[in-house]
Amino acid sequence: MSEPAYAIGVDFGTESGRVVLLDLEQAQDVATSVLRYPSAVIDQKLPSTGERLPHDYALQDPDDWLRVLERGIPEVLKESRVDAAQVVGLGIDFTSCTVLPTTGDGTALCTLEQWRERKQAWPKLWKHHAAQPVADRLNEVALERGEDFLARYGGRISSEWYFPKLIEVWLEDREVYDAADRYIEATDWIVWWLTGAECRQTATAGFKAMWSPEEGLPPTDYFTSAYPGFDKPGEKLGENFVPLGSRAGTLRAEVAKKLKLSESTAVAVGNVDAWVSLPGVGVEDPGTYVIVIGTSICDMIVHPEETRLPGITGVVKDGILPGMYGYEAGQAAVGDMLAWFVEKLAQDPDSYGQLEKAAARLAPGETGLVALDWWNGNRTILADADLTGAIFGLTLQTTRAEIYRALLESIAFGSRRIMDNFEEHGLVLSEIVACGGIAERSPLMMQLLADTSGRPVHVPEVNEIPARGAALFGAVAAGVFDDIRSAIEATRPKKVRTYEPDLEAKKTYDRVYEIYRTLYEFLGRSDARLLHELKWIGTERRGS
Repeated sequence: MSEPAYAIGVDFGTESGRVVLLDLEQAQDVATSVLRYPSAVIDQKLPSTGERLPHDYALQDPDDWLRVLERGIPEVLKESRVDAAQVVGLGIDFTSCTVLPTTGDGTALCTLEQWRERKQAWPKLWKHHAAQPVADRLNEVALERGEDFLARYGGRISSEWYFPKLIEVWLEDREVYDAADRYIEATDWIVWWLTGAECRQTATAGFKAMWSPEEGLPPTDYFTSAYPGFDKPGEKLGENFVPLGSRAGTLRAEVAKKLKLSESTAVAVGNVDAWVSLPGVGVEDPGTYVIVIGTSICDMIVHPEETRLPGITGVVKDGILPGMYGYEAGQAAVGDMLAWFVEKLAQDPDSYGQLEKAAARLAPGETGLVALDWWNGNRTILADADLTGAIFGLTLQTTRAEIYRALLESIAFGSRRIMDNFEEHGLVLSEIVACGGIAERSPLMMQLLADTSGRPVHVPEVNEIPARGAALFGAVAAGVFDDIRSAIEATRPKKVRTYEPDLEAKKTYDRVYEIYRTLYEFLGRSDARLLHELKWIGTERRGS
């Protein structure tokens, strides 16, 4: 790089967006902007009408996303005093599967007056779980028909994915469905808005829409067997998908003016917040378990070979890094679960630090508690959004700190269960690399991951890792690097905090984990009806 070159990465999370300006020669971020979404997660009332939303709805406002771009990018340019002409590339990542209906020119349906009062016209956030009955039906039919594609997704379709959400629209509001020319991942929609070109990538199509380059979508008669009349499954998805790292285009003139950037800025195809974390933390080889810890957890590994194992979110060729099979798993409630405890029970939003210190003073096993981390259902390996959380071992002597530690331990046990599943099917894992807000702020959580799994945990000391990874894809799109592996090699973080496992602690946690896994199998598989029934009764009584 003869001239200074910079790339911008924009990370769209669940409740906020982050913009990072990355110096590509120094591999350092020079400015960051964090903007919360004014509407955050819309799960109570529809903003346009005040209509109470049904249980398990989670929507978002696309205007919040555009605000991140229009305010955040000019802010980092102003803070850094970098000339816009030196910003050569722009990459974005997004939560997935967050999807929205649009017109043929890319206008979000909910921004049009005609459709603003219809809840099915709004974007559905990844954790919108109201489509669980649709997912259940799709799973039932896939198993009855012996569909081969199901093995790529651990044997179970999630309610968080593309088709359960799309079919929910088809079932609930046919007028919205017919008005939508596209139903599109938010990551692809943002790129469309930036460039004026609809350019969908292979990764979310593979992981979330059950598409593969060899087989395409599942057969049409599979869908019509589940839902007679739903006979054009691909009409809102499209047929053309490009690999991660591809260049989608350059900025539209109108957008470049708003963002204070040059029209020549290259824009990479969209990506997903968790997946871009691999290049962000410098991982490119098998054997490393990358865990992104925030509102939820996304777990990823890459491997040169495909193994179809049960219970994972999916395995997709070139799905995370080119030339490798990407494997994804995860936990649905992590930061959300801790926030529930702090806000609803502790009732002190400033008490995280105090609870962390108090919980850290407790020894492994001292709480006498074990929890199931299913506050937002189970993503992996049970893939059941109707499961609910539980805490066992409570007594009249149980303290807030003990419950908080038990919740942290349940996150670690949930991760170990996922790692066990990988290793039981031949994918050996030697170390953990963790990133995300909780990885940065909770040393106790990191030590628990090490102690429960018996593996070292490495936390790279760089900020806003997903946005950093997105910026690297932007740099590849601009031609600064030949490919994403070259970008990883040139920018790998140099400072890393490592948490080594305490083997004595692991002996105790092995005993607690045995109890956790017994409860996990009983309440998650053999008698899952117990927690399902509790949830359904509660939903009926709330009238939604």
